Amino acid sequence: MFLIVGLGNPGAEYAKTRHNAGFMAVDAIAEKFSFSPFRNKFDGLIAEGRIGGEKAYLLKPQTYMNLSGNSVVKAAAFYKILPSEIVVIHDDMDLPCGRLKTKTGGGAGGHNGLKSIDAAITPAYHRIRIGVGHPQGTGGEVVNYVLGGFSKTDEKLIAAAINTIAETLPVLLEKGTDAYSNLLGMMFGKVSSTEK
Repeated sequence: MFLIVGLGNPGAEYAKTRHNAGFMAVDAIAEKFSFSPFRNKFDGLIAEGRIGGEKAYLLKPQTYMNLSGNSVVKAAAFYKILPSEIVVIHDDMDLPCGRLKTKTGGGAGGHNGLKSIDAAITPAYHRIRIGVGHPQGTGGEVVNYVLGGFSKTDEKLIAAAINTIAETLPVLLEKGTDAYSNLLGMMFGKVSSTEK
């Protein structure tokens, strides 16, 4: 059994922003695998279904990014899901827009949602990183960037990346992050093809 967490901020004003790439991915997974409707629970929106042969729950914390761990720890405790059975999907400014990478454990890389989850359940969970690119400058420019919308070109790159996650997620759940990382490496040309 797995808990798949998409990170983002609640509210219509954040719906199509870079920081909500995780929410977008979870919505695509729910549609691809015909999950139940999302319902309010654990300070989040949760749905249930199956991905390949694995039972899974999809969670979109509604606590705002900085408190994402509060929602994750409640859902994990209720369903008795270990960190090794949790996958967190999130935006990553250190990757070019549309690029995907995966790993298990590691640091938060300045991502406040990951910092909150690390503090709540330890960092020993799986992550899928969705590249959103990096702005020029620091501080307020970074905040405005991640809370801003995508350009038309970037929208296509993100849509392709999210589609790839929905199509390939069974590999991560059934074979682990090493196999999934290898698969993403082989598919990367496909993910970034809309740049051409």
